[in-house]
Amino acid sequence: MPLQNRVDPFGVIHAVPERGMFTGNRGIIHDPETKTLLNKRWTLNAWIICLCAFRDARREPMGRNRKSEGHPGGKAGWTELFFLDEVTALAAGHRPCFYCRRERARDFVCRFGEAFGIAEPRAPQVDKRLHKERLASGGKPPRLAMEELAGLPDGAVVANGGNAFALCAGKARRWSFAGYGPPVDIGRLGNGIALLTPATTLAVLRHGFRPVWHPSAEA
Repeated sequence: MPLQNRVDPFGVIHAVPERGMFTGNRGIIHDPETKTLLNKRWTLNAWIICLCAFRDARREPMGRNRKSEGHPGGKAGWTELFFLDEVTALAAGHRPCFYCRRERARDFVCRFGEAFGIAEPRAPQVDKRLHKERLASGGKPPRLAMEELAGLPDGAVVANGGNAFALCAGKARRWSFAGYGPPVDIGRLGNGIALLTPATTLAVLRHGFRPVWHPSAEA
């Protein structure tokens, strides 16, 4: 059975077979004995996006990955979450990790500073804003009029009827854990459209940050 550690653009965590291109975390939110999630869905404001492979690091998903004296098996380390791609992770309210993706994280934070006129931006400033905006930590998705869709940057994700759509080059692609569907005109999304990508991340995208897409988006 797959573990419950796959994240959709709404920020909800599921148990599905597909793993995706990136991992990340929101702190320790699992029980290593049962490898199941606790009732809480985060313990930190810093929700990050990490590489699945970095140096020689080896981890047991939702296991005991933190060494501890007096505890032979170790304690639960951060809970490994997985994302289809960076577009998905950004929509869920995560941002690049400064440990394994330093250059990407610097780029993200610098563009955040440009977007909001902050001379010396820091990651905690980003995290504080995102935590108020991301759906999974209580944010409210703004509703969009159809004419507003054309002005959104590539990599923004919207929702309609319970489905998520990633926007690129004036087209919308339906999201799934397996990848993206074929491009369709944004006018076909209909009414009742909600913006999933947090406002802070949207501003960073507008200032030139280019997220990594799943290969299915290139089909």
